[in-house]
Amino acid sequence: MNARRRGWLIAGAVVVAVAAVLLWRGRAARAPSAPAAAQSASATGTAVQLASPDLARATTQPLARTVSVSGSVQALHTAMVKARIAAELRTLDVREGDRVRAGQVIGRLDDTEAAWRLRQAEDQAASAQAQLAIAERTLANNRALVTQGFISTNALQTAESNVAAAKATWAAAQAAAELARKSVRDAVLVAPIGGQVAQRLAQPGERVGVDARIVEIVDLSVLELAAPLAPADVAPLSVGLQATLTVEGLPAPVLGRISRIAPATQAGTRAVMVYVALDPAPGLRHGLFAQGMVEVARAPARVVPVSALRTDGARPAVLAAVDGRVKRVDVTPGERGLAPFGGAPEPAVAIGDALAENAVVLRGSVGLLADGTPVTLP
Repeated sequence: MNARRRGWLIAGAVVVAVAAVLLWRGRAARAPSAPAAAQSASATGTAVQLASPDLARATTQPLARTVSVSGSVQALHTAMVKARIAAELRTLDVREGDRVRAGQVIGRLDDTEAAWRLRQAEDQAASAQAQLAIAERTLANNRALVTQGFISTNALQTAESNVAAAKATWAAAQAAAELARKSVRDAVLVAPIGGQVAQRLAQPGERVGVDARIVEIVDLSVLELAAPLAPADVAPLSVGLQATLTVEGLPAPVLGRISRIAPATQAGTRAVMVYVALDPAPGLRHGLFAQGMVEVARAPARVVPVSALRTDGARPAVLAAVDGRVKRVDVTPGERGLAPFGGAPEPAVAIGDALAENAVVLRGSVGLLADGTPVTLP
C-alpha cells in the first residue's frame, strides 16, 4: 500500500507541474508587446502613455542635403624606395615608424661589382683618350706632309677620319664610365621625401633585384579620403564642399573639403573617385577607413524625422498629437537630408505646410495608432 500511495503522489506532482507550465505559457502568449499594447489601447479607448523618445516636433529649420561618402584615408605624398641595381642589401638603418628627411641616406647596397665595372669603364675611357691623341698627332704630321707634297690628299682624309673615329670612341667610353659611376651612386639608398617609414620590405643580407621594393615612406602632414561614388551621386558635388567624417578609431568627427574629382570613371566599377582633403587631427593614419557626409545644399523647410513618416496608407502621412488625441495628417514628402532633433542631427524629410510649426508628431517606434486614439504626453 505504501508503494502504491507513493506512486500516486509522484503522478499528482507531475500533473501539477505540467499544468503550471501550460498556464505560464498561456499568460506569456497573451501579454501584448508595446506596439500591440498601443493597438489594444486604441481599440478600447484607453489613453496611450507616450515617452519623450517617441515624440518629435515639426519645425522649420535648415535642411542639409547630403551625399554619403566612404573610403580609405590616404597620404597625399608617398614614396617607395626601390633597388636600382641588382645587389645584396648591405645595410638598412630605418624601421617602421622612424622619421626620415628628404635626401637622408637610409641604407646601402653592395657596390663591389659596380665599383669594378666603373674602374673598367674608366680604363677604357683612358685608352680611348690615348688613341685620340695618337690620331691627332698623325693628322698634324700628314697635313705638313701634304703641304710639302710627300703624301696624297687621300692619306690626309684618312687621318682626319681616324681622328673623328677616335673622338667618337672616347665619347662612348666616357658615357660608359658615367653609367658605371651612376650604378655606384645607386647603391646608396636615399629617402626621396620626408615622412615616416610605413613598411620595411627587405632585410640586410638579402639579394634584391632591380626595382625590388625596400622601404615605403608616407608623409602624414597631408591626408585625404579617396571615396568611389556612383555617377549620380557625383553630379551635385563640387570642389570646396565641406564633409564631416567618422574615422575608425577616432572619438571625434574629422572635417574636410572636396579637393578634386576624377574626370573619368574607373574601369569595371564605373565609379568616380572623389578626394576629400582632411583637416589635421590626432590619430589619423594612412589606410584607415572613414565614412561620412558631404553637405551639398542647405535650405529652410518644415521638417520631421524620417522615422515619423508613415507609408502604410493610401498616401504618406504623419501621426500628430492634437488636443490629447492622435490625428493622421496626409503629407507630400519633399527633400530629404539631415536636421537636428533634440540637438543631434538625424535623417529628416520636408513635409511642406501640412503641419503647424512645433506640432508634436509620433515616431515610428510608437507603432500603429488609429485616428482619434487618446494619448498622454510626457
